[in-house]
Amino acid sequence: MCHHELNKYSKTLTQDPTQPATHAQYYAIGFTEEDFDKPQVGIASMGYDGNNCNMHLNSLAEIVKEGVRKENLVGLMFHTIGISDGMTNGTDGMRYSLVSREIIADSIEAVCAGQYYDGVITVPGCDKNMPGSLIAMSRLNRPSIMVYGGSIAPGHYKGEDLNIVSVFEALGNKIAGKISEEDFRGVIQHACPGAGACGGMYTANTMASAIEAMGMSLPYSSSYPALSREKKEECLYAGHYMRILLEKDIKPTDIMTPKAFENAMRIVMILGGSTNAVLHFLAIAKSIGHHLTLDDFQRISDETPFLADLKPSGKYLMEDLHNVGGVPAVMKYLLDLGLLHGDCLTVTGKTIAENLEHVTSIIDRKQNIVHDIKHPIKPTGHIRIMYGNLAEKGCVAKITGKEGEKFKGPAVVFDGEKEFIKGIEDGRIKEGNVVVIKNEGPKGAPGMPEMLKPTSALMGTGLGKNVALITDGRFSGGTHGFVVGHITPEAHEGGTIGLVKEGDEIEIDAVANTINVLISDEELKQRKNAFVQPELKVKSGVLYKYAKQVADASHGCVTDM
Repeated sequence: MCHHELNKYSKTLTQDPTQPATHAQYYAIGFTEEDFDKPQVGIASMGYDGNNCNMHLNSLAEIVKEGVRKENLVGLMFHTIGISDGMTNGTDGMRYSLVSREIIADSIEAVCAGQYYDGVITVPGCDKNMPGSLIAMSRLNRPSIMVYGGSIAPGHYKGEDLNIVSVFEALGNKIAGKISEEDFRGVIQHACPGAGACGGMYTANTMASAIEAMGMSLPYSSSYPALSREKKEECLYAGHYMRILLEKDIKPTDIMTPKAFENAMRIVMILGGSTNAVLHFLAIAKSIGHHLTLDDFQRISDETPFLADLKPSGKYLMEDLHNVGGVPAVMKYLLDLGLLHGDCLTVTGKTIAENLEHVTSIIDRKQNIVHDIKHPIKPTGHIRIMYGNLAEKGCVAKITGKEGEKFKGPAVVFDGEKEFIKGIEDGRIKEGNVVVIKNEGPKGAPGMPEMLKPTSALMGTGLGKNVALITDGRFSGGTHGFVVGHITPEAHEGGTIGLVKEGDEIEIDAVANTINVLISDEELKQRKNAFVQPELKVKSGVLYKYAKQVADASHGCVTDM
């Protein structure tokens, strides 16, 4: 096939004789006459120095560019932002984390559409990078591949494996007087040994695994470690598969079908993935034009067992899974069980079943990470979608079965995360309480920050197994315990979570999927009638724009509805 036959979009710029200024600028960046007939591939790196999850991505993007060049394509690298969830958790900076997903999507769309690139390869690392990439790819609908930056190696201190959640839980241990200052500092200094995203089945690895199962990244992309030889080879091969996508004109709409979304949701349930996956896949589905709802997640959860003993609720890290075959080995097991749609197309140009043809199932390997379906950790999925007078439009719980399935207790109410931290230091929280953290929603915070610091502090103090926590904010993939987030409507919008009073009895049932404050309908009506919406906490800037535009959590917190 001739190069110009591959070029479907950028010819508007490079082959239009009425655009001499455009040609002049292409000559200025080093184009030869032959380059004008080659497809142009935008390579979007989310690399930056300020986050170990992302600090190696620019070097990986350079390898991607070399692989693209070897396929006689033109790779044009550009950069977009990242926000470190680990660094910003527990600070005002965390309000910008979810917002960054939209900025990433908008910037990739703007560059690739504005420059008429024929295809796009993204190189993401930290949590919001991946859904941001997929949202942009969906909007552009041009041949696209996501190359995940990979996860970090485990840290080590005094014979224990560590990860980023170890640090937050060490804070709880310190508050409870269970750890010395020396050991507290030791955990902090040794938890993160280098480059790569958080090592457990937290949001980054959850999204990477689900996107691989969806078919938008190459096989093994989600489980190759960040600094491995295999990760560099994947980057080089991406150019080969981009050429295949261009030749066959395979676009995101061909890959990201309703059945592909089911594959993605299935792997989230099997692996015990982050509740953030619900928020992100709702947004991705909207961008590609599919009607995905909270109830779809519950449907998949109801028919899918939880099998993987991965952190935060389990024992193992992503590197351990890599060592026994990675995500493709898990997918092969699911395919054999009839739990994956094998006919879904992928970025290799082949189907899921074709990609897995020569892969050995995880269950046929010597390993303890993924349970046999006959002996699941939990017979149904850990993601529970609940409704009730506390969440009329729904909420998301992460119940692995280790926390129990029902909880009832008196509320102890905190207006935001900072008030909670002071409350735990002051001993306000007792066994049997339902902790309520309000005004942390997409509009109320604004930005819907993660509540990793509170949940980790509860675990560290020893209260985590004896209390429940509910919030209109969201959780880190590193969160575990009896926790319920994404409560909608949020407090800022007059949601019941903002009307709960200290001592109100709250009942959470993860079997019936209900969440209610046990007050009379008349009392609740009186409280709602007395509600006065507060002003937004910000008056300008990106958080203000976000608060004015963002949809609620049950619609994925998108900003273009």
